[in-house]
Order: sequence, then C-alpha cells, then structure tokens
Amino acid sequence: MTNSIEEIEDAECIFLIGTNTSEAHPLIARRVMRAKEKGAKLIVADPRMIQLARFADVHVRQRLGSDVALLNGMMHIILKNGWQAAEYIANRTEGFEEFEETVMGYTPAKVEAITQVSIRDLEQMAEYYAAGSPSALLYAMGITQHTTGVDNVKSCCNLAMLCGNVGVRSGGVNPLRGQNNVQGACDMGCLPNVYPAYQPVTNEAAREKFSKAWGRELPGNAGLTITKMIPAMLEGTLKGLYVVGENPVLSDPDAHHVRSAFAKLEFLAVQDLYMTETACLADVVLPGVTCVEKSGTFTNTERRCQLLTQAIKPLGNARQDWEIISDLSTAMGYEMKYQNSEEIFEEMKQLTPSYAGMSYERLGLDGLFWPCPNSEHPGTPYLHKDTFTRGLGKFHPIGYKDPAEMPDAEYPYFLTTGRMFAHFHTGTMTRKSAHLHHEQKTGYVQMHTGDAKKLGVKTGEMVRLSTRRGEVEIAVVISDMAQEGTFYVPFHFAEASANVLTNSASDPVAGIPEFKVCAVRLDKIVHGENRK
Repeated sequence: MTNSIEEIEDAECIFLIGTNTSEAHPLIARRVMRAKEKGAKLIVADPRMIQLARFADVHVRQRLGSDVALLNGMMHIILKNGWQAAEYIANRTEGFEEFEETVMGYTPAKVEAITQVSIRDLEQMAEYYAAGSPSALLYAMGITQHTTGVDNVKSCCNLAMLCGNVGVRSGGVNPLRGQNNVQGACDMGCLPNVYPAYQPVTNEAAREKFSKAWGRELPGNAGLTITKMIPAMLEGTLKGLYVVGENPVLSDPDAHHVRSAFAKLEFLAVQDLYMTETACLADVVLPGVTCVEKSGTFTNTERRCQLLTQAIKPLGNARQDWEIISDLSTAMGYEMKYQNSEEIFEEMKQLTPSYAGMSYERLGLDGLFWPCPNSEHPGTPYLHKDTFTRGLGKFHPIGYKDPAEMPDAEYPYFLTTGRMFAHFHTGTMTRKSAHLHHEQKTGYVQMHTGDAKKLGVKTGEMVRLSTRRGEVEIAVVISDMAQEGTFYVPFHFAEASANVLTNSASDPVAGIPEFKVCAVRLDKIVHGENRK
C-alpha cells in the first residue's frame, strides 16, 4: 500500500475495485465504513453484490476481466471534462501525451459495450473519484489474478496520478495483501528475481553486495516463478522442490495438471503446520510452528513491520522455521549459525535500505513503516510525498485485452473464484476450527436467480461444473449476490476444489495465473448415470 490503513477513514472518496474487503480484510472494511460515516463517497466495482456494495454511492458489476476498459472509460470522462490534476501532471509525471491518446479512444459507448456498465454509472464514478480530495483506490486479487494483471495495476496507477492522488495523505494506490506477511516475504527477497528490498539479481552491483555479505558467488539469472515451475517439473528440468508454508496442490490453478507435475519430482520436502494436501505427497515433512510459538517480525499490507514475541514453546517435534532452514543449509555445506531471530533481523537490515533504521527495540508494540532508512527516522506512513522513487511518475498507455478464455457454446458461463468470510486460503487452519467449520462446511457454486431458473436447479442441489481442465460435483447456492451469467466458487475446499477448474494461463510479466475468470459449463447430475 502506498498509504496506511488508518488514513483510509479520512479519504473523501474511496474506490474499491476487485476486492471483497469486508470478507477478506474486515478490519480495513471498518475503516472504509468510518470514512463513509464521515461523508466520503464510496465507489464499488465488483461483479458480485459484495457487502460493501450495499453502502456504495455507485456500485457497478463489470464483466469479468474488463477492468482496463472500465478504468480507461473513467479516465476518458475525467479528461473530457477537464477534471484532471493538470499542475500535478505537469510537475510530477511523464508519458502523459501517449497515455492520453490511448485513453481518449475509450469512449463511454465503447466501454459500456465491453464492460456492461452503463454510461450514467461510468460518468458518476469518474465525477466522484475526480472530485475527491483526496481519493483512495483499494484493490486486491480481483485486479491482479488475470492474464492482464500488470495492465490492471498500471491502469489503477494511471487513474490515481491523473487526479493527483499519489503522494498525498489518505489517497494512493493500495493493494490489500492476501496473507499477513506477503508484503514482508516480498520485501525479504522471496521472489525469483530480486534480493531483499527489490534489488535485482541481474544487477551487478546488487549481486556483488550480497555475494560479499554471504561469502558466496551468487548467480546472475532470475529463478522460476511458480507458474514456470510446473512445466519445468513435467519436463524433468526441475527435479526437487522445497515448499514452506504453501499448499500448491490445492491453491494453484488446473489442479490435476499440478498433481501430475508433482508426481514427476524426484524429491519433495514440505515444511508446514499440518499435513496439507501437498504435504501428503512429500518425501519429507518438516513440522514448523504457529505464530504463538515463534519470535520474529511480520510486515503487513501497509508496510508496517511488527515484532512478534514467542508466547509458548514449540509443541511436539515442531521447530522454529529459521532453525529448520539454518540446519538444512548447514547440512548442505553453507553454515548458518544464528542464535536467535533478532540476530537474523540485524543482518537483514544491514542489506535492506528500507529497513536500515529499524531494530527490535524501536519496533516496540506499534512497529514502523518502511522506508525507515536510519535510526532517527520515524518511518513513512505514505509514499511519494514530494517525489516518486524513480523521479517522475510514469503514465502507461494500456489497451484492453480479453481474458485468456471466454465463454462459448460448449462452456457458456463465466467462472470466478474467491474467499468467503469463515475460511482462509486452502483451509489448512480454519477448517480445523469447529466454529468456523460450522459456518461453512463445504464448497458451493453461487449463481444468480435467473441462471438457476434457466438451468432448472435449486439451492442445495448437487451439480457438475466442468471446464477444459476438469470437473467437480458441488452444491448450488442461489443468490442475487451473483452476476447473471457468472458463477462464483470459493477456493477453500479440497472436496469441491475450485482450482480443478481454473485456468493456468498467466500474466506474461508477473506470472500470476488467471484465477478470476474462465469458461465453465453446468450439468445436472442424473442419478445412476454412466460416467466416462
């Protein structure tokens, strides 16, 4: 997030796109509601009638995968009416002319045809966002999990810069991270192409810096993304895999294809809290610890680094994750002899400029926002206050592209996936809670009343959902939350796995799969039928 969570409630306009905030990020949703109570305008762009849509000044249900067209349409109207922040654009950005030329091709009529959003709603969205001073834009995986995910994010940034909303308090572009330490993991280099603090592995100076610190010559080529690991397993070029705190057999798209790839591995090690679906395939399972059994730091979605203090000793044979990794590294010939997590943090901050001013003592109860470059620095609640990191903010001309797979005669409906309030990710922890299990015991397909009537199905009835990758039998839930022509399936449930159905096509830059849209067919189950 460019801005802090606290700032949201002081925004004059909040634009939510591709985020079911109240179910996936309920504490942030509360800040949104506080802003609304103070008089902020609320815009929600989501194909489903999510809870926050009930409180929105404008809620639009754009066709799946049409976000670039929607955002371009808003920007077209802003420019047409002269609502843009002209002085901000002139002084703080570059690339505006080429961007403007592209956006002016997205007339309201063209955008309505692509997105199914009315011209009237499009104009109202543009007016509210442009008039807000400041306006905050929040998004989540409904923006990123597309083959055009990078284009979607750049379009969000274009809109924010167009109205001068980057580098101001209570504005910004704010991605809501999916887990509690996704931001921290990325900050620490848990990506295949960067060292900590996003220092590229292909940069010679960065590589020399880390080679010197770690006493080993480091390679200059980027590693594989998850989406590239799967074909590498099938080809036999990736022979061993070490999975830490992840359940890709259930969480990755095209699950049958993923299982086939894992079966080709010569060696699989899994480090986790429970025997997940992935751990059940492993040659070795290394028991890690829960948050109450460890010490260390988390960095959350707003870039706040927070100290975690161990409350109880690890149970059974479980061990601190850093201890497992250190011993494994030592056994493989690279000695790691840390005494505690604080020692690791001290090494990390020497190599990570954005964390350089932090210490366990300074983090205290409230933590610190990065960048925090020195021990006197108070931390940075919002980014780009006077200048962008790169100097000038760059506008990108982005054109609309269809999703990788669209409905057709054989698979006539859209399918999208997401979370529901009672469960988290693959249910590794939440489905072991009796109370949460009682809230939702198994998966379901949510569909619009109109689709249910056409298909002749009722709530509770078991049906078969099929895509080009597989099929699942699943119970129907009829709800006007769903968009007509679009089915929704939560991805938490192994017995009705949404990712048996999803498409592994991915964004060419980020490598993120298109979880949020594919083509699907629904068939009634005939008792006694012969299955192929």
